[in-house]
Amino acid sequence: MSRYREISPAEMTPAQKQVHDEIVAGKRGRFGGPFQLLIRAPEVCRHLSRLGEYLRWGSSLPPALSELAICLTARSIRANYEWHAHAPLAIEAGVPAAAMEAIRTGAPPNFAVKEQMLVYRIITELISSKRLSDANFAEAIAVFGEQGVVELGTIIGYYTAVGNALNIFEVALPAGVPSFAAYYDPQLLWPAASLARRTAILG
Repeated sequence: MSRYREISPAEMTPAQKQVHDEIVAGKRGRFGGPFQLLIRAPEVCRHLSRLGEYLRWGSSLPPALSELAICLTARSIRANYEWHAHAPLAIEAGVPAAAMEAIRTGAPPNFAVKEQMLVYRIITELISSKRLSDANFAEAIAVFGEQGVVELGTIIGYYTAVGNALNIFEVALPAGVPSFAAYYDPQLLWPAASLARRTAILG
């Protein structure tokens, strides 16, 4: 049974309709995807849509790097629909298709572009340890600047919020599209050094 149904503009409250119209008038040009879920809390939807618009079209990061960070975030929380929406954008922007497939299936990816490899290291370290080592921090600042580093961290937060909504409401993938379920490995998110601690904490 579906956990949600789409709300048409005619059914929306005035607050919802105002947010709907703002999103349609923005860079997306349409209303759909996760916003069909988030609109149930219109002010959350408003602020997230503005932040998301900036992260996709206004940040200092080139599309290949921001889309790679988005996909790594989606992979970490197994947000199938989020991955389905952004993986083609990452490839189109210049991330190797083979690297994206490796990420999807939990294998180590290879990158020819050093900035992509650095984004991979930064995002995976932040996700797995919730910290960034001095070495990776120094390199990230040197390559992306303080603004870019803040934006990378914010991408994780924003797309985790969006992915959580997609997961909570169990938004389905199109028929025939592979999900992460067959490849899920807790070691990917919790490396061996921290897996025992996670088990002790969560049971």
